[in-house]
Amino acid sequence: MTITGAVSRASLAEVRERLEEVLGSSSADPARLGEDLFAVLRLIDREHGLRRAVSDPARDGAEKARLVESLLEGKVSPAALGLVADVVRLRWSKPSELADGLEVLAVTAEAARAEAEGRLDDLEDELFRFTRVVEGEPRLRAALTSPSLPEERKAGLLDALLDGKVTAATKTLVTELALRPRGRSLEAGLAEFGKLVAQRRQRLVALVRTRVELTETQQTRLAAVLAAAYGHDVHLNIELDPDTVGGLSIQIGDEVIDGTIAGRLDDVRRRLAG
Repeated sequence: MTITGAVSRASLAEVRERLEEVLGSSSADPARLGEDLFAVLRLIDREHGLRRAVSDPARDGAEKARLVESLLEGKVSPAALGLVADVVRLRWSKPSELADGLEVLAVTAEAARAEAEGRLDDLEDELFRFTRVVEGEPRLRAALTSPSLPEERKAGLLDALLDGKVTAATKTLVTELALRPRGRSLEAGLAEFGKLVAQRRQRLVALVRTRVELTETQQTRLAAVLAAAYGHDVHLNIELDPDTVGGLSIQIGDEVIDGTIAGRLDDVRRRLAG
């Protein structure tokens, strides 16, 4: 999801603060909250008339909140209903960004679920590893992304692959993406969800490509160096790449820190050509 409108970004910041307040209450169940928010997202994605109605900037916010309360009361938890009412009460640059905002809340609730279980690191690592599995297994990727394969077949395949092997939050997020990609590739969706999970602790994610395995000490030192450089904790996703000639290639967001021999040679060539 890409929320670009200034109005939408302001609304998203507000509802994320509200989500944190809800998660901080003793009555909130992050697992139920994530499940309910994803269910509402599916409803709004499916019912275009409803999405237009709740995102119409000409319609009073309180009226839109009453509409979703009348539709959802008793069907989702009070915490989820309150958050959805907050979402539709606010203004969004376009209808799709309201839906994207709901998705951000749902993924964040799942991250909070993993955090409460002491498994936030596991969730980050599992999303990254599953991405690599999908990229390395064309038949699996084809099955999970095939529009002709029924949802129950895809869900059954994921059950066989993931049950008992990953956190509950990982299974929820992967299944949601596989069954309802919302116009993205599976890999792109996993990357987006991974960034949201990392934000749970305000951490950056660095993709580190290396020819040889890094020791725990080397990983700790590298994370510390990057944290000092960027002013945030940095989570390392390590990818073994036999084509890396030496050293490291590190990508954080759109920035690539290329310390490989090949990268340095390319830099020398560019300097000579200039």
